[in-house]
Amino acid sequence: MEQPSTIASPRGAAAATIEEVAARAGVSRSTVSRVLGGGDRVSPAALESVRRAIDELNYVPNRAARSLASRQTLAIALVVPEDTTRFFGDPFFASLVTGINEKLASTDYLLNLFIASGDPGDKTTNYLVGGNVDGALIASHHASNTFLERIHRAVPVVFGGRPLVADLSGYYFVDVDNVEGARIGTRHLIDRGHRRIATITGPLDMPVGSDRLQGFRAEMAAAGLTPGPAEDGDFTVDGGTEAMQRILAAGVPEAVFVASDLMARGAIGVLRAAGLRVPEDVAIVAFDDSPVATTMTPRLTTVRQPSREQGEAMVDVLLARLAGAEPPHATILHTELVIRETA
Repeated sequence: MEQPSTIASPRGAAAATIEEVAARAGVSRSTVSRVLGGGDRVSPAALESVRRAIDELNYVPNRAARSLASRQTLAIALVVPEDTTRFFGDPFFASLVTGINEKLASTDYLLNLFIASGDPGDKTTNYLVGGNVDGALIASHHASNTFLERIHRAVPVVFGGRPLVADLSGYYFVDVDNVEGARIGTRHLIDRGHRRIATITGPLDMPVGSDRLQGFRAEMAAAGLTPGPAEDGDFTVDGGTEAMQRILAAGVPEAVFVASDLMARGAIGVLRAAGLRVPEDVAIVAFDDSPVATTMTPRLTTVRQPSREQGEAMVDVLLARLAGAEPPHATILHTELVIRETA
C-alpha cells in the first residue's frame, strides 16, 4: 500500500500526501491509488478531479512505497563486460546507451550501468541477483564471461547480440545481422574488381566477431575467391594498427574488409605510413557507420549497423517480459552499406 510521501517539495514545504490529494478531489484514497496506477476502474469525473488535485498540490508519488507495494525495484541494469577504456572509447556503446536511455525515459524505470570486465562473478553478480533490479540488459559479452549465466538465471535478461550458448530456446536477444552485413561489405569490394582481399576481425570469442568473419568468408567463397589473411584487431584502433601490420608483412592486399570503424582508423594509419594510398592502392570497407567514419580522411565506406535501434529494441523486449508478455526470443536488425571514399 502506498504510504504518505515525506519528500520535500521544490519550494521547501512538505510534499502533499495521497490523503491530501483524495481530500482535495473529494474521493477515497483507493480511488487516487487507482488513478496513479493507470486510471482503470475510475469514472471520468473522478479521474479529472484527481488529476486536478494532483496538479494543484504538486503531488509527487512516493516511488519507494510504490516499489514496495508492487515488489518491484523499478531499476534495470545494463551490464557491459568490458573495461572502461573500451566502453568510453567505442562509439558503439554511446549509440546503444542512447537508444536504451531514450526508450526508458517515458517509463518509471531507472537505468543502472555496470561495467563488469574485471568482475569474476562476485560483486556485480551478487548485487544483481539479490533483488536490486527487475531485469538486465547485457551487451558485448565474451565466451569467458561465465558469470552472466548466474544473472540470466536470477532475473529476466535480454542480450544485445546472440548469447554464447548451444541452446537458445530459453534466451532473449536483439542482434544485428552481422553475417549479412559482412557479406554486403565484402561484396562491394569484389564488385569493385578486387580479388586479393584480407580482413581484420573482431575478437573471435564474441559472436559479433565470428559472425563478421563468417560473412566475409562466405561472400569470398560465393565469388570463387580464396580469402586473404584474417587478423584479429580486437575492435580497437591499436588492434587495427597491429593487425594491418601483420597483413602487410604477408604482402600488400588489394582491399581489406575491416570489421569496425575504429580498427579501420588504425589500419589506414599503417597504410599511409607504408606509402600506400586509400583507396587507390588498398581499398577499405569498414563496419559500424559510427562518427569515426565521417571524421577521418578519407571518409569511410562502411556497413551501417543500427546500434541506437538495437538499444531501443532491447528495452522493448525486456519491458514486454516484465509485463508478463511473450516477445520474440530473437530480434534481428538489418544493415546497409554507406559508400563514401575508401572503396
